[in-house]
Amino acid sequence: MSTLPAFDEISDNLGFLDDWEDRYRYLIELGQMLPPLDDAEKNSDTKVTGCMSQVWLVVDEAEANGQMVLSLRGDSDAMIVKGLVAVLIALYANRPPADIARTDAIKILDDLGLREHLTSQRTNGLISMVNRIRGEAEARA
Repeated sequence: MSTLPAFDEISDNLGFLDDWEDRYRYLIELGQMLPPLDDAEKNSDTKVTGCMSQVWLVVDEAEANGQMVLSLRGDSDAMIVKGLVAVLIALYANRPPADIARTDAIKILDDLGLREHLTSQRTNGLISMVNRIRGEAEARA
């Protein structure tokens, strides 16, 4: 299993891929890079509501340079959605909660053109994931 690239690299790669089939393949590859969650971590506390697919997000706290930072781990039973989880994990990786809470992930993903070819259900699920992450961050900020 490879290491998930930094968000800037993901952004560059998505910008390079013009064809949506290539973008979908890349999202699937990103999702395959995620380490699996333990079955015990796939529970009602980590499940994201509002997604058609099953999505779980685990928020871990750590300390870096004297301040609390958050990192995310996640999984989904749908390949493209799991890739979207990977993009969000990379976007929010090891950042302070207040920074995460004020990051407009939907605008960033829109700037990448990431939502324009998603179904409305996947778009709603993506918004639910972002709202869940921001809520977790706000609770810790």
